[in-house]
Amino acid sequence: MQTGIKFGTDGFRGIIGKDFNFDNVKKITLATAEYLKSGTVIIGYDSRLDADKYAKFSSDLLAAYGFDVLLSEHIVPTPVIAFAARNTKNSSGALMFTASHNPPDYLGIKFIPSYGGPATSDITKEIERIIENKIFTLEEKEGIVLKKDFSKMYFEQIDSLIDFEAIKNNPPKIIYDGLFSASIGYFDKILKEKNISFESYNNHFDPNFGGFLPEPKPEFLKHTKQGYITVANDGDADRYGVIDEQGNYVSPNIILAILLKYLKEKGMEGAVVKTVGVSGLVDAVAKKLNVEIIETPVGFKWIGEAMRLNKTIIGGEDSGGLSTGNHISEKDGIYANLLIIEAIAKTNKPLYQLKEEIIDFAGVEFVQDRVDIKLDDDTQKEKIISEIKMEENFANQKIIQKNEIDGVKLYLEDNLTKILIRKSGTEPLLRFYVETDKNSKLTSIKEFIKGYMFIVK
Repeated sequence: MQTGIKFGTDGFRGIIGKDFNFDNVKKITLATAEYLKSGTVIIGYDSRLDADKYAKFSSDLLAAYGFDVLLSEHIVPTPVIAFAARNTKNSSGALMFTASHNPPDYLGIKFIPSYGGPATSDITKEIERIIENKIFTLEEKEGIVLKKDFSKMYFEQIDSLIDFEAIKNNPPKIIYDGLFSASIGYFDKILKEKNISFESYNNHFDPNFGGFLPEPKPEFLKHTKQGYITVANDGDADRYGVIDEQGNYVSPNIILAILLKYLKEKGMEGAVVKTVGVSGLVDAVAKKLNVEIIETPVGFKWIGEAMRLNKTIIGGEDSGGLSTGNHISEKDGIYANLLIIEAIAKTNKPLYQLKEEIIDFAGVEFVQDRVDIKLDDDTQKEKIISEIKMEENFANQKIIQKNEIDGVKLYLEDNLTKILIRKSGTEPLLRFYVETDKNSKLTSIKEFIKGYMFIVK
């Protein structure tokens, strides 16, 4: 019998009271317990509706099977829980109750193993197998549930990574948009304790996230001001977003390139780890810096795994996930925003200037867009991807290279155009991610894709 419990790129998610219910939380909790067998489990939750109740329910279940549980005293960001999972004595991992940037009616569970990063596919598949086959051998024992504040150990880590003296000596003007997220009580508290001034908005918890998506994208970042940078995080604070001093959103692709150069010039050594969807701008900067490029499938679990296996300067994705080799192998939006602020302070350059300079340094500027094609089922998606893999030309250009680590990525003969074609993991869509050097070329390629799909469908 199929339970319908499947882990996506970052945990299990569902609508509260429907797919996400106490019965499914029980199955996932017990299957995780069966996988772990013993140890201390850390549990956290964000500001979503009933997240604290599900976290308490899961904690009590684990304690009934002999696990010692450290349950967060309050709403907590995912990266804080990930850091605690890696740095708590006898930790066997953590469960984080969040649906990240999904709509407010969703909730989810992320399992974070003791290495402090997203669970890899082999781990989540094993947990799914335990659920499907009802393999529960644990005996009831007496564990304990203790409430704990994980902020102190996380703040100490951030203090070791960020040059707060440099920020205090040359502070940029900062707006912090809390976006009702789990970063509240963390990002703002760090700045207050360091006597760094800032303006704040939406700095209280709301399970409805003000009626918007809890995502730090330009359409949701309304509080900006000339001369100020605006920083924000998503619902569980593992992603970041930033508006520059001229009121322009700076994409994660550009931020990743800026921080790669900044950290390399600070003396960090290693590779840049990025997903297949990240802009060629990062490749161009890495090549100029003589930095190795490691490319992964889409999803931070793949980045995290590569970061653990390779000496790394920075790892990132185009959706706003970022971490560094001297931190955790989980994306951390709070740390990312602080690192951006540090780069502005230490270079004594506004973010818009750092953006201009990184484009000049790379020697190329890219434009991007996405075309979503709605299809009936996965069979259609697979068929079309297979057909594209056989093509020798696309969008009136010769294909000079294909990358098949996630869907298929086409590199065209102008050496500037790349098209990533991959299935959506949550919707009946085939996504075409297009990057090229001119808006006119971008428009032409998008029209070609729509016409091509009309024919192949």
